[in-house]
Amino acid sequence: MSETFTFQAETQQLLDILIHSLYTDREIFLRELISNASDALNRMQFTQLTESDVLDPDAELKITITSDEEAGTLTISDTGIGMTRQEVIENLGTIAHSGAKTFIQALKDAPNAETAQNIIGQFGVGFYSVFMVADEVQVITRSYEPDAEAVRWQAHGGTSYSLETADKETRGTDIIVKLKEEDAKDFASDWKIKDIIRRHSDYVAFPIYVADDEEPTNKQTAIWRKSPNDVTEDEYDAFYKQYTMDFSNPMYRIHMRADVPMQFYALLYIPSSAQQGQNMFSLRKEPGLSLYSRKILIDNYNKDLLPEYLQFVQGIVDSEDLPLNVSRESVKADRVIARLRSTITRRVIGDLKKLAANEPEDYLEIFSEFGRFLKQGVVVAPQDKDDLTDLLWFQSTHDDNEDEFTSLQSYVDRMVDGQNEIYYVVADDFGTARRSPHLEPFRQRGIEVLYFCDPVDAMLPMGLTEYSGFKLRAVDEADIDLTDVGTVDDSVEEQESLESDSVETLVERVKRVLGSRVSDVRMSKSLVGSPARLISPEGGDTRHMFRINRLLDRDYELPVKALELNPRHPLMHNLSHMLEGDTRNPMIDLVAMQLFETALLQEGIHPDPAAMAERLNMLMQAATGTPVNSLNLSSVMPDVEAESAADASTDAASVDAEPDVEIEDAEFTEVETPEAAVTEDDES
Repeated sequence: MSETFTFQAETQQLLDILIHSLYTDREIFLRELISNASDALNRMQFTQLTESDVLDPDAELKITITSDEEAGTLTISDTGIGMTRQEVIENLGTIAHSGAKTFIQALKDAPNAETAQNIIGQFGVGFYSVFMVADEVQVITRSYEPDAEAVRWQAHGGTSYSLETADKETRGTDIIVKLKEEDAKDFASDWKIKDIIRRHSDYVAFPIYVADDEEPTNKQTAIWRKSPNDVTEDEYDAFYKQYTMDFSNPMYRIHMRADVPMQFYALLYIPSSAQQGQNMFSLRKEPGLSLYSRKILIDNYNKDLLPEYLQFVQGIVDSEDLPLNVSRESVKADRVIARLRSTITRRVIGDLKKLAANEPEDYLEIFSEFGRFLKQGVVVAPQDKDDLTDLLWFQSTHDDNEDEFTSLQSYVDRMVDGQNEIYYVVADDFGTARRSPHLEPFRQRGIEVLYFCDPVDAMLPMGLTEYSGFKLRAVDEADIDLTDVGTVDDSVEEQESLESDSVETLVERVKRVLGSRVSDVRMSKSLVGSPARLISPEGGDTRHMFRINRLLDRDYELPVKALELNPRHPLMHNLSHMLEGDTRNPMIDLVAMQLFETALLQEGIHPDPAAMAERLNMLMQAATGTPVNSLNLSSVMPDVEAESAADASTDAASVDAEPDVEIEDAEFTEVETPEAAVTEDDES
């Protein structure tokens, strides 16, 4: 007796999207059905190794496709593992089982149609693409379990499907497709079916018979077991495209054959793009290599054959030493896997190192796509760090070119006289890095600095602490001494520094204005052209973690740093003159706060840059002639901590301790505008 079931609302919506919106190449439906049949055969092949009581134990593992052009039907049959009634409901009747709700939500959040098309690659719903060409689909299946009944599933792509007991004596699944009359009947043509198989499914491991042909249409060649000398470039590329459904050629290939200490075959590819798995047609839905034992698929996504930082590598490993009766769950614990992992990892890293040395342009293409994985490895896999550091490339001040990269070894080869450390600057992007005030003393002495400006570079200092015996140092560290390193550029004219008394007065004033926003305020010995910079305390390898947390959209707190002021910069001279003229001049605190926030901006860590707009407008007003005492400064000057006021040593300084209160209430005498102050400084 037939029972009717209603698809859930999400399932109905999903079917409508798949049928009418996402798939544009309709012939892909046949590849999807063949892929499902191949998976059923793989599972049956494995089951026969572990269980003795199966239906039709002697049946050939194959796929058969028959068609009736006159009736407009197409039938895809396999002798695979089949399904029970409950498995049919779980796998065909309830798409939400594969994440329909999440899929629908992802589509709603997609900004455009192109993005929506890419989303499908993340969900296992390819079977339903058959409704692009079908008015009706029947699935007649019988499980390999001897006592299981055959089941018929039938749907029209609408809101419901039906289930009933069926007559089927053999194990496996038949998918009967009633093709749409108006535009899909040509898919019942034998020549078209064969053409699709040769282009999309030629390397399926089981024979695919079309109609009454005695010879399979597909090659079903285990290309990885052939000698590399017997495989052409076109064959390698064709197999990669068939295996992954990536329409582009891979960037790199490794074909391995080993006999000792163990016998195995491996064919590995580095994809054309890090986004390969997100292609809507992609066959590889998740990372991991396909693990075979003597050409029998054991695990389609084995994540133990390569470390996590090489998860972008795709391909097949076929072992002669892996027991055929091993269960899928126990594969991970097998010693063979550990030995395979070690051998394959060494080969992949070794090949990448050779490519970097001999074909740097080709390697840079790979690094541009997958460098983040390698950087992750430096942090999470310390046992492999020494090998991986040779694969890390960075932009640097040597070229100051966003398109030029250098290796750590090349950096070491260019180190200047007296240099015994490797220097780097952490920033959010290349432009921010190259404008960093921290670089000034290094540029002045001709010392190269690496740009850590990829978002994930902030985690590198936790793992990359030295290279070739040289310690890595961030240029914002407070205790870096460059006195005996390199040669100072004499063409840079040294500006006159503030007197010590003026320095002390200015430092104390800025400390009171900024309070606990900074850990200290001091004068810099190294700044050249910038008025100020923020420096980090000694040590603290995790101080960049806030960048990682920000990238991951986690809660984070900005690190409290020390503010260094340049006593030779004209701005410091101007502020000092203002302090000498009138300690209550509100422009002093306004500029001090802006100095600090500008330094935050240069570091790329300002939490709210737009908040500076009102203060900047006031500064511009004052610079163009508006009297300072006519500006309402309380709205742009945050409260200064009470403890700062308590430390004030003079009545005048106490007035400045709470600028948002005192500025508004005090009666100010007329003071010169910043323009006048600058002019006076210039004249002096």
